[in-house]
This record gives sequence, structure tokens and C-alpha cells, in this order.
Amino acid sequence: MRTLKSVVLAASLLVGLATPVMAAGLAKPVDLPTQQPAPDPHPYDTAANAQAQVDAAFAEAKRTGKKVMIDFGANWCPDCRLLSSVFEMPQVKAWKESHFAAVAVNVDRFNVNMDIPARYGVKVKAIPTVLILTPDGKLLNADGTLALGNARTMSPQAAVDLIASWDARGT
Repeated sequence: MRTLKSVVLAASLLVGLATPVMAAGLAKPVDLPTQQPAPDPHPYDTAANAQAQVDAAFAEAKRTGKKVMIDFGANWCPDCRLLSSVFEMPQVKAWKESHFAAVAVNVDRFNVNMDIPARYGVKVKAIPTVLILTPDGKLLNADGTLALGNARTMSPQAAVDLIASWDARGT
């Protein structure tokens, strides 16, 4: 009987200790390939209602406690297409989905959906521009909105490390 109580107590403690880790999402991927994946041909849905997608991402973030990631870009942009391909790498995609309610917003030639970043005090000057926000809309990476603008020169690991550093600001 004493052994059974010990086992139940130990299992309860392990579950209690593991719960915050599970709620925080998957660990950041490491040891990603150094070579860029093939560019995603059309990561931005030009017909999408971007505001509705952003609203849905915030609703998910409020419901789950995740942060919101908004990726502003265009299908003609090579850096945008490469960054999207990094986001689609299986180990990155799983991590991203566990930490963020993410949405890709088409800005075409800086002539559509520009009101969305303006709501967070950001003027998109180069793409890709990635915003990391809390569920209540606080921008966590105001100092780094242009940091991924030359994504094709970054390794997938460097891009993920940068986004993970922005994610850590809101903890």
C-alpha cells in the first residue's frame, strides 16, 4: 500500500512539474540544416480577407495563450518566399504552431493591407516584416521588424533563433 501511495505521489509531482513546460509549447528547433529550403512559390493568399485572418489569430491567441505572429510579405519577394519555406520545415512548423497563432498577410507592392501593421505602430518599409504580438496586441519586436528583410542570407537556424528571442520577450 505504501509503495502504491509513493508511486501515485511521484506521478502527481511529475505531472505537476511537466504541465508548465507543456503549456509553453515545444522547444525551439536546433541543428536545422544550414542550407535554405526551396522557396515556397505562393505563401501569401492575395484573395484572403487579411483583417479577418488577423482577427482570427488574435481570437486563437486569447483562447490558447499563444502569441500572434503576423508575417507581412508578397509572392514576388524572394526573401518572403524563403522565410515561408523555413516556417514550413516540419520541425519549425511544429514549434511555430505550438507558440504562435500565425498569419501571412499579403502587402503586394506595399499597396494593400498596410492599415494592419499601422495599428501596431509599424510602417512596413521592407518585406518580409514579421510582428510578434501578445494576445492583447502589445508588439514585442518593435526594434526588429526589419531584421528578416534579407532572409535569404540567413540560415534557417538564425531565422528561428531570432524569432525565438522575440517570443521570449513576452514571457
